[in-house]
Amino acid sequence: MPHSRSHSQTEQPRPAEFPPFQALLDSTNWASLATACGTGESLPAALTLLTSPDPLIRESALQDALGPVTHQNSIYEATVPVALYVAAILNHPAITAGDYSHNAKTPPNRSTLVRLLDWLGDTAYDADDASVALDERLYGEGFLDEYEEMRAFRDARPAIFSAVHAFLSHDNADVRHTALVAAIPLIEHPLLTRHQADLASHARRLLATSTDRYHRDRVLDALKAWGHDTSGLENASDIAAREHYALLRAARASREGGYSEEPPF
Repeated sequence: MPHSRSHSQTEQPRPAEFPPFQALLDSTNWASLATACGTGESLPAALTLLTSPDPLIRESALQDALGPVTHQNSIYEATVPVALYVAAILNHPAITAGDYSHNAKTPPNRSTLVRLLDWLGDTAYDADDASVALDERLYGEGFLDEYEEMRAFRDARPAIFSAVHAFLSHDNADVRHTALVAAIPLIEHPLLTRHQADLASHARRLLATSTDRYHRDRVLDALKAWGHDTSGLENASDIAAREHYALLRAARASREGGYSEEPPF
């Protein structure tokens, strides 16, 4: 069953603290856990294929392994064990080797490592403080008390971060930028907020080199939330995007009688 990890000291979380991924796979009663389309009975087979040496098999397994536990931005019973398993295999040789399409007629695929980091980040944003606050406005302050699956994911953030953290300085820019974006919502956990300064340094480096709109939006939002002045870090594209989002919020507020939430990225 999903469980949380705690770090009573201020030492750096280490991926080595994870149980072996096979132990996570074998010790979980997948058939008893709810997914978007029933139970997790088929998840072990799909999760196992994520470490196949064949990149085409890994690509095919991604949807089968991750889709059933993140449908419509929801957190399910099976989401946490899947997230812990994904975090545990990030440093698997088949994952870290990278995989790209060699078909000259198609652009390169994103590596399995990037896809898995991206999924961990997306799922963490589905359970971040802003999502909780929004749901509490919609469903009442006791929302999180009753949403055990989301609570379990939020409790697991230190364990997941311990695996993601290792990729913040990866040689490949796409890997380290995706790891950074995944780490941002994870460090909202009280045990991890001390990592803000380190992530802010990585964020500044990303903004100096990356043109990825999603990555830039996420790190700029994080820096602002952490109290940093971002005016000297924004480029013309950032300013145009910010103005565009403001127009979307104003239009939505007008349609909904004054209520507005952040536009989806």
